[in-house]
Amino acid sequence: MRVAVLALLWGSTFLWIELALRGLSPLQVTLVRCVLGALVLTAFCYATGRRLPQGRGLWRHIFVAGFFCNALPFALFSLGQQTVGSGLAGVLNATTPLWSIALGLALGSERGPRPVRLAGLLLGFGGTVVIFAPWQTTGATGWGALAILGAAASYAVAFTYMGRTLVGKGIPTISLSAAQLVAASGLTAVAMPIGGLESIDVGPTVLVAAVVLGVFCTAITFHLTYRIINDEGATSAAVVGYLLPVVSVLLGAVVLGEDLSVRVVLGMAVVLAGVGMTRHKGALDRHAPGLKSELSPRSS
Repeated sequence: MRVAVLALLWGSTFLWIELALRGLSPLQVTLVRCVLGALVLTAFCYATGRRLPQGRGLWRHIFVAGFFCNALPFALFSLGQQTVGSGLAGVLNATTPLWSIALGLALGSERGPRPVRLAGLLLGFGGTVVIFAPWQTTGATGWGALAILGAAASYAVAFTYMGRTLVGKGIPTISLSAAQLVAASGLTAVAMPIGGLESIDVGPTVLVAAVVLGVFCTAITFHLTYRIINDEGATSAAVVGYLLPVVSVLLGAVVLGEDLSVRVVLGMAVVLAGVGMTRHKGALDRHAPGLKSELSPRSS
């Protein structure tokens, strides 16, 4: 049940971003997500008798993680979805495990990958090319898709960094997740003069979308992911990654009336097949530190 709820919340993130962008700029959407998520998790943190982490060295790591895992990808998703549909955004987000393995190969932490996993990596990126279709996708739509791919790659960097510097250090997960969103809120606030001071048009739909996005799709998914990892293991949490594109595509088509071309559906199937191959034979357990750091609301 928790996996199903998490998949619905995570997968619906792209729908709520799409609706929030009808009255807010990408940076404004990002700030709302971070601030609401930080408020909810900080309140929950202190309500359960815990406190935010202390120490300058630790907070330096938290700010780096908050940038790559929250502030940057949240902004890139919102920027990309100005021209890319919510369903396709969810599909492109599913490339995060592929970027993680590519990063591991570059850093040397992924040694001697099995042929099937290497084939899955190549297949997944091939599916991304099919979706992106650089031979026919140009202009704003092309840049939007690149922004979303950048967000997925940013998550991969964040998970690797968090797995090495924050996870497994004896700090309560609720304290880390709350602190990370506090840091991301500060980073986004600093960037607001760049493009976040535009006039807003907050109607009922935009307001509801912003609140749901910050409270449910950011704060609650943050905590729920950790609960699933702690109680049921990384494998159960990773299953959600296979469901996100399906949820985002269905919601985009049903709620927003987004069209799905045969090329996009084919590309999505190829990407998911590639991700499945990279998780072949216990790959999830061998890379548990990286998965445990997937505490952020990936959502985007």
